[in-house]
Amino acid sequence: MMNEPLAYGPLIGILAMAIATFLTRISGYSLMGHIPMTKRVRRTLEVLPGAIMAATIVPIVAKVGPAAFIAVAVALASMIVKRNEFIAAGLALVAVSLARAAGL
Repeated sequence: MMNEPLAYGPLIGILAMAIATFLTRISGYSLMGHIPMTKRVRRTLEVLPGAIMAATIVPIVAKVGPAAFIAVAVALASMIVKRNEFIAAGLALVAVSLARAAGL
């Protein structure tokens, strides 16, 4: 029997995060419903995922160093050639492993 006060803590945390995510998405849809979809807004929304990826990757590359730069370059080249995320991730993993094995 679970009489401990924090026995349901993880479940409550997961449910709270799920509700927060749901509310964030719903509020985004409702707010965007009031914004006219001009060419400028459409273009901004199209480039937003790339900007988020860059904002995530650049600090990691700066902190980790050459091995991370090589992995990102290999993943980028693979995406340009094959356009398959799984292949890009696998090749980047191989590249970073080889770079670290080489002492980078």
